[in-house]
Amino acid sequence: MAAAFEERYFEDYAPGTARETLGRTITETDVVLHAGQTGDFYPHHMDAEWCKTQEFGQRIAHGTLIFAVAVGMTAGTINPLAFSYGYDRLRFVRPVFLGDTIRVRVAIADTREHKRPNQGMVVERLEVTNQRGDVVLVCDHLLLVHRRETVAGTVDAAS
Repeated sequence: MAAAFEERYFEDYAPGTARETLGRTITETDVVLHAGQTGDFYPHHMDAEWCKTQEFGQRIAHGTLIFAVAVGMTAGTINPLAFSYGYDRLRFVRPVFLGDTIRVRVAIADTREHKRPNQGMVVERLEVTNQRGDVVLVCDHLLLVHRRETVAGTVDAAS
């Protein structure tokens, strides 16, 4: 499925508005590919027999895998007026097991000024839940978004 384009200026974002993704089941293939890409072959992810002796009793997906998949799930619409400034406050709240299905809720948590006069900062709160509705991951996605009009009194800087 091709991504859609939607131009949204900073002024178009309203705190409290939200959207939700469809579900995505985390598979054995996801875990094995992620281990190969990252070099993270820790037994928590790869050794089913060892995991039976541990607290959760089964293998858990890499937190970084869940983060990457969740971010990808939210990327259906491209806003050419915005770009990612990074992620803050990333927390792996609960384990995700092979076979769990995750969904992502993205809510506009804040809009604020930025030192660039032609942009503002939008904070999207990502909340990832499993099929039982348990929160498994949270983070804030920071976006720099173009304004309709430049704000006087701000400094145009490269950062």
